[in-house]
Amino acid sequence: MKQVQPFIKGFEMSMWRQAPDIETLMAAQKNTIGEVLDIRFESFTEDSMTASMVVDQRTHQPFGLLHGGASVVLAESLGSMASYLMVDPKTHFCVGLEVNANHLRGVRTGRVTGVVRPVHIGRTTHVWDIRISTDEGKLSCISRLTVAVVPHGQEPPAH
Repeated sequence: MKQVQPFIKGFEMSMWRQAPDIETLMAAQKNTIGEVLDIRFESFTEDSMTASMVVDQRTHQPFGLLHGGASVVLAESLGSMASYLMVDPKTHFCVGLEVNANHLRGVRTGRVTGVVRPVHIGRTTHVWDIRISTDEGKLSCISRLTVAVVPHGQEPPAH
């Protein structure tokens, strides 16, 4: 199997195997739950990516707080896109295997911001840590996502 060059110009010490490009990630949100929930990819570092999501009637549960499922959508969106940037899309695709979340603080309005960082980057699985915070910087959710890295032509693992 041909090794993909892990370093890109401007990210020489980076883990990303594809150039992080916010416009491309935002275009991928078109006609998805990410677009409905106004998830916006915002920035990259050599080992993290940041996105935010609106907290309003689209993401509320019946009592006016951010729905835990919406936080999980933000977490899985971040981890899935991070995995996508870690593989060669001509040879592999990524699918979520497991996601969990601990909801630590209620949020009523504004935006929440998630930061994804790798826990494990293997040949067939990636594990991501996602921390979601309020506009005030207070931690509202901690999530972990496990992603399968699947060669094209192979079926994703059965759940």
